[in-house]
Amino acid sequence: MAGEHSFNQKIGKTRKGMTTVSEKIDAKQVKELREKSGAPMGDCLKALQESKGDMEAAFVILRKRGMASAQKKAARTTNEGAVGTYIHAGGKIGVLVEVNCESDFVARTEDFQELMKDIAMHIAASDPRYVRPEDVTPGDMEREKEIYRAQAAATGKPAPVIEKIVEGKMAKFYEEVCLLEQPFIKEQSISIKELIAQKVGKLGENITVRRFARFKVGAPDWTVAQTKAAEAAAE
Repeated sequence: MAGEHSFNQKIGKTRKGMTTVSEKIDAKQVKELREKSGAPMGDCLKALQESKGDMEAAFVILRKRGMASAQKKAARTTNEGAVGTYIHAGGKIGVLVEVNCESDFVARTEDFQELMKDIAMHIAASDPRYVRPEDVTPGDMEREKEIYRAQAAATGKPAPVIEKIVEGKMAKFYEEVCLLEQPFIKEQSISIKELIAQKVGKLGENITVRRFARFKVGAPDWTVAQTKAAEAAAE
């Protein structure tokens, strides 16, 4: 194809008498990494060049950059956005999730709408209890710590080791119950936090999950979770 040929020519350019890694990177690799990561073509090319053509290593590079980009934008106010929905299992499980961004324009893009759908579907499948680790109630946090501390103490290990064990188990607890820490149901190699970071890098705006609700027919209770920032604003 003419477009692909010209792209290969572009990325294959070298200085006279020198051979570069970019000669080994073709348009198909760049396209494959873009589809996998959602990152811009130029960023995918740079990541593949840095990884010497290793697709998985390039993906890790993009993930790290996406998180860095998301952290830089984290302080930006997100007053726009939309509510996403997902109905599963013949109407037996339903989810509502509010995802925020900085502008109405981004909220209406296909990428943002896809992100909302993916997050809502993930909540239906994984049943998180909180949005972020910071949102875990003090009571739940202390209860878990006491359980893990008692389990570790029963092994006879010294106090400093016990606290390290508790710290590790709490990290696992957050991964199990906090939406942003959970492995994405459609791609277990990344977390929901990293999934959002990829979209932040692509769309150029801060994106946050404000709250969600999950209902299951016949269940004795339901899950309603929101960030502490949202709780404070509502008071």
